[in-house]
Formats: sequence, structure tokens, C-alpha cells
Amino acid sequence: MKLPATTARRRGRNRGCQCGVTLIELVIVAALIAVLAAIAIPSYRSHVLRAHRTEARAALLALATAQEKFHLQCRHYATALDPGKDSECVAGRLDFPVRSERGYYEIRITSADVSGWTAESWPTGPPQSADRPCQRFGLTSVGRKRAWDAARRDNDLECWGR
Repeated sequence: MKLPATTARRRGRNRGCQCGVTLIELVIVAALIAVLAAIAIPSYRSHVLRAHRTEARAALLALATAQEKFHLQCRHYATALDPGKDSECVAGRLDFPVRSERGYYEIRITSADVSGWTAESWPTGPPQSADRPCQRFGLTSVGRKRAWDAARRDNDLECWGR
């Protein structure tokens, strides 16, 4: 059986063609993926750390609301957080969690009396402990927002400003 002329020509052209991917091409693609990952992963991680900072700010602002409610009932501010137990005016205990909603930050009342209070929050561990620019957040009864980096230098604008 004789093949048509067009089929014979087509087969003749493909005989010298090596179809497939070479090792060099695979190495180039792998290198491009590595470069893109080296750029994208740190950027993503930085974004996640900044996003989790909102949890510390939200917890302190929720504490401010709870402190004002406590002050209206007891005529002084709470000096300690005691989650799961009823708030007590005499003991100065406030029924409020000592950790933020997802547990990334711990919260503590650092001082309190009849006229005001201050509170701080700090990371409980990874991933937020890697957030060096915003290691601690602070809030007072007059609304003063504070933040400190890992070296305990003020960093209010970057941490509360965003």
C-alpha cells in the first residue's frame, strides 16, 4: 500500500524533530518559580502580621468599653481581668478574657484606680512574636494609644495608624 504524497511529506518533516522539554528549560522554569516565591512569601507574611495586629487593637478597645461599663456600675475601674467569673466591684475584677479572640495576644490591666486605667497587650507566640515593629500595644482610659517595637521604642503611628 502506497501512502499519499502529503502524508509521506508530513512524516518526513517530523522525523528530525525531537518533541518534549529539555533539562535546561525545566531548570529555567524552576529558577523563575523560586525567584517569584522569594519575593511573594515575605510580602505575604508581612501582610499577615499586619492583619493580625488588628486583633490586639480590637481587644484593647473592647477592654475600654468593658472598663467604662464597670466604672458606671462600681465608680472605679477594674484592676484585674478574671474571665469566666462575674465582675466584682469590691475585688476590682472584670469578667473579660485575658487573650484576644484568636489567641494571638495577651491582655493585662497594668494600672487602675478611681480616675483611670492603662492596659497592654503583647504577642503570645508565633506568628505574632515575629512582628518586631509592633511587639506591644497600650491603651489608657483617656484614649492614649501606644505601641512599642521589640527594642521598647515608641512606634505608635505605624502600629495604631494603619
